[in-house]
Amino acid sequence: MSNEIAKLSPQGLWESFYKLTQIPRPSKKEGKAIDFIEEFGKSLGLTTIRDEVGNVIIRKPATPGMEDRKGVILQSHIDMVPQKNSDKEHNFETDPIETYIEDGWVTANGTTLGADNGIGVAAAMAVLQSNDLVHGPVEALITMDEEAGMTGANALKPGLLEGDILLNMDSEDEGELYVGCAGGSDANVKFSYTEKEVPAGSVAFELALTGLKGGHSGLDIVRGRGNANLLLFRFLKYAVANLETRLSSIDGGSLRNAIPREAFAVVTVPAGMADEFTDSLEEYEDMYKAEFGEVEPNLSFVAEKVDLPASLIDEVTQDDMINGIIAAPNGVMRMSTDMEGLVETSTNLAIVKSNNGVVDVQCLMRSSVNTAIADLESKMESVFRLAGADIQFGGQYPGWKPNLDSPILKTMQEVYNNKWGKIPEIKAIHAGLECGILGSAYPNWDMISFGPTIRFPHSPDEKVNIETCKKFWDYLVETLKNIPVK
Repeated sequence: MSNEIAKLSPQGLWESFYKLTQIPRPSKKEGKAIDFIEEFGKSLGLTTIRDEVGNVIIRKPATPGMEDRKGVILQSHIDMVPQKNSDKEHNFETDPIETYIEDGWVTANGTTLGADNGIGVAAAMAVLQSNDLVHGPVEALITMDEEAGMTGANALKPGLLEGDILLNMDSEDEGELYVGCAGGSDANVKFSYTEKEVPAGSVAFELALTGLKGGHSGLDIVRGRGNANLLLFRFLKYAVANLETRLSSIDGGSLRNAIPREAFAVVTVPAGMADEFTDSLEEYEDMYKAEFGEVEPNLSFVAEKVDLPASLIDEVTQDDMINGIIAAPNGVMRMSTDMEGLVETSTNLAIVKSNNGVVDVQCLMRSSVNTAIADLESKMESVFRLAGADIQFGGQYPGWKPNLDSPILKTMQEVYNNKWGKIPEIKAIHAGLECGILGSAYPNWDMISFGPTIRFPHSPDEKVNIETCKKFWDYLVETLKNIPVK
């Protein structure tokens, strides 16, 4: 495997990022990477703290003459979203990420890259190990399990960190400063079903709806991409009503914060309707392609004849589940009236999986308005309770309210303008940055989020722009030089 990315500039950042790509770090299974970061801090002779859940804090003293500056926390999360194409052989718990350079971008071979948020971690590492930067007191805060529950941020105890300013390095557009983010809530739905015998004279098909772009359920929800679960169930509703189709199993989506790219189902139909069934599926594929056009150019919807399954989901539950999923809110619910182009409220029907008498459905709801999340929870509860399912809510995390009078915002605007001759855009993001949670534990922090340009995070198309990584690094270095005095 090539290590060509380690030779890119700035070399300290890219060498550190390359090392991270060699260490498996999917959410919930990032222990090896946490060990690596802890040992990294200790190897530099710096004060290194690992808290009870696995967050790592590394302190670096101010360089001579900068001791009177406000302390800065460089914050990023160590875990990455494990997504791969269905034809890619890769074990995220054991295998390194295969990176390559293409047209000025670093990307990965058939998997997520982990630039979200590995580039931020790598930048913090580069600051910690550098001997020629000018900065005040610095602390690196590397949190765990951001992508699958904000576990590290939620568990961070007050009093562990000494700094005054938080620089979150988990944003994905260079030239933009983020001063607010959405909060979120998970809807966990369960349909309990009885297993029934397969009717005589049936044939079975495995349906595969694949080739969608997917992506980040916050950042990409506004792009109008297809949701594989909804498209598959849209066909199932027709097939059940018109072609005596029965559902045996369903497996759609894999992560609560990723728009589902693929969905699969095993169904049966009467043998005499098999041809009509496959013809209808082809018609639906053509219809979906026409509807989504260039948004989803690789959409594929096919059926393969397979052996009869051992059992079927009972018809009442099957019908209730199809109706509930079709009716459930999904996508953008409302755009912000305060910031043009910003999604205020959305939901993502992320996962539908059957196993051992239960179909699990997971949705992630986001909003920058807490009462809007509560309203969306109410809608979800109404839909799925009417459909006969059990629904529970959890994983709630707060949003981050913008402070346009922030001193670090003013400093970073001035630094950018002095270096590149323009003022960076000020934005909020429809995603779950850790700033809202961290700020509730450390209300004295002045916070901002920034980063290089990353495209298609949470999908195998994820890539990070090389030129903007250099600019991001230069911006970080210059910001550290200009941190105000205490």
